Amino acid sequence: MTALAEETRGAGLPDPAFGSVVRSGAPRFVRELFGPVAVFYVGWKLGGLVAGIVASTAVALALEGYERRRGRGGALALVSAAFVVVQATVGLIADSAVVYLAQPVLVSGIWGSANIVSALIRRPLMGVFADAWYPFPREVKKSRAYQEIFGFESIVWGLYLLGRSALRMVVLLSGSIGFFVAVQFVTGIPITIALVLWSIWYAGRAFERRLRPENGSAGAATTVP
Repeated sequence: MTALAEETRGAGLPDPAFGSVVRSGAPRFVRELFGPVAVFYVGWKLGGLVAGIVASTAVALALEGYERRRGRGGALALVSAAFVVVQATVGLIADSAVVYLAQPVLVSGIWGSANIVSALIRRPLMGVFADAWYPFPREVKKSRAYQEIFGFESIVWGLYLLGRSALRMVVLLSGSIGFFVAVQFVTGIPITIALVLWSIWYAGRAFERRLRPENGSAGAATTVP
């Protein structure tokens, strides 16, 4: 059994191995990130903007309630629903495909900046989203190791999101919507999946190194305000 597994076994948590984390966390990640978005577009196509907004919000709140009943928050679902509502509303008001498509580009840049800032102030955003994959014990969440590991991941994600946002905005302003859609796909789903898998692998390896007996458990157990 790994050191991290031993650390979490007493709390009755699942095995934190790479495969088990992916299997247990992927369904929640997918339903919270894409569920409200998919429902919004279906509702919008079938019943208009109001129907899409209502349906998306209802699904997001239902997911939030479901996770809270299980002792975890579903903040990702609420963020996803809020974004699609704002994006659609602004796009319709502006009546412009460029304005509509530019919003997620700008939001990506904002999230990139937020990730880097969160690491600098020792409140890493990747630590918050990691809860969608594995329910770390409260003691681990308060540890210095937790902040440092997810702080590094937050910087990596922040740089990726900033770079992606800059590239997409340049392509969008060039006026080629078709090329923009292609760039959006290439710089989106494949890289995001790769980064998610890397984040899970890196966190597991980093915690394992910090919790090895020869290194002592002080790095992981030391709590910070």
